[in-house]
Amino acid sequence: MAKTMMNVKEVQEKLEISESKAYEVIRNLNAELEAKGYLVITGKCNRRYFNEKFYGYADDQEG
Repeated sequence: MAKTMMNVKEVQEKLEISESKAYEVIRNLNAELEAKGYLVITGKCNRRYFNEKFYGYADDQEG
């Protein structure tokens, strides 16, 4: 079973960015989700939403 949430290390590795930039990405994604009425967890982002925003698909396959 795939994990639902991504932590900062996973975002950092996927996008090949610094830790501070990865936190910024997570904050931005979470702000979008909050604006849509979803609950979010600080420092983590939803894997499906991440994939949808960065790779154009919403399922759990790895890009």
